[in-house]
Amino acid sequence: MVAATAKSETKYEKYRLPVDEYLKFKNHGFLVVPSLVPPEDIQELREHTDDLMNGRLPEQQANFVTAHGHTLQIPPELSPEEKVQHFLRIHMLHRHMELHERYLLHPRVLDALEGLIGPDISAMQTMLFLKPPGKPGQGWHQDSFYIPTFPDTLIGAWIAIDDCDEVNGAMWFAQGSQNEPIYPPKEGYGFGERVLQGIGSVGGVSDVDDDKNDLHKVAQKYPNVLVSAKAGDVVFFGGHVLHRSKQNFSKDRFRRSFVSHYSSARSFTQWGADDKNGYSPADKSGITTNCNILARGNTHLPFGKPRFGTPCAALLSDEDRCKHSKWALSTMANMETGFMGEREMNPDIDHDHEPEMPAQMK
Repeated sequence: MVAATAKSETKYEKYRLPVDEYLKFKNHGFLVVPSLVPPEDIQELREHTDDLMNGRLPEQQANFVTAHGHTLQIPPELSPEEKVQHFLRIHMLHRHMELHERYLLHPRVLDALEGLIGPDISAMQTMLFLKPPGKPGQGWHQDSFYIPTFPDTLIGAWIAIDDCDEVNGAMWFAQGSQNEPIYPPKEGYGFGERVLQGIGSVGGVSDVDDDKNDLHKVAQKYPNVLVSAKAGDVVFFGGHVLHRSKQNFSKDRFRRSFVSHYSSARSFTQWGADDKNGYSPADKSGITTNCNILARGNTHLPFGKPRFGTPCAALLSDEDRCKHSKWALSTMANMETGFMGEREMNPDIDHDHEPEMPAQMK
């Protein structure tokens, strides 16, 4: 394990999600939290992506392959203009680079997630989107189609590195579609709610051609909302909500973003294995929670630790993690009687007035 950097020890002001923002997320399926990530962090991400696009990172001299088969090498014969067009997005770099692990575990992002998921958080995936001018978007899809968790608690966190709008390819959401089931694929990869009676299967998921993407018809039942964002804003969205992005139509603007996915650390998953890079299922059940980092709270499931030592719950002792979960125990059966306030039911009493407590509970 590589030691944590000084930057990873930075103290951030605690963020508490306002209740009206919580309700907005529940009602709309997504939420934009303005300026959640500080400007100096955004500048670090911007400089990092500049270096990556121009082939200047030390890691780009190494011969490793990411979980999705990407290499970071840029063909040396490319011109400067061609180099910055080489990448569209890169997956799972937190398993290879300290900086990506650190932003996956960014304290302010995790603060907001505690308000949306609960105290126990598993950090699962990172994606770095570069989206230079002219690059395509992604058609309608649901993230839990690709990353199933049980119970289904998946949430994405989309950190805007650049200002984004309709011109350079900001995201669109089908507002309210978070209540839709996950539609199973007609064939090939993808998870869906096959146990539901009468649910149809879908083809062309994520295809930018609406005529080929069956989820387009589902998305049209809801208001399609463009979600513009400023650098430092974070867009949170649930695993069921339908969303898409369109082409970067600008001439000279990138639409860079650092996107991570999380779930409750109490959720089971069989997603995230990468045997080539040392991430194998924990046992014969195929459970892969050990491939994901315990970011906050505690869990009864196997969990992974950060390779680069970024501070998080996974690095705490068992005793310290248990201290963080005892608040739940304190709310259960804490009355002297052990009845949790239960009383005998009398159909003849006036329920608008306080009934007399049964003798055995006095």
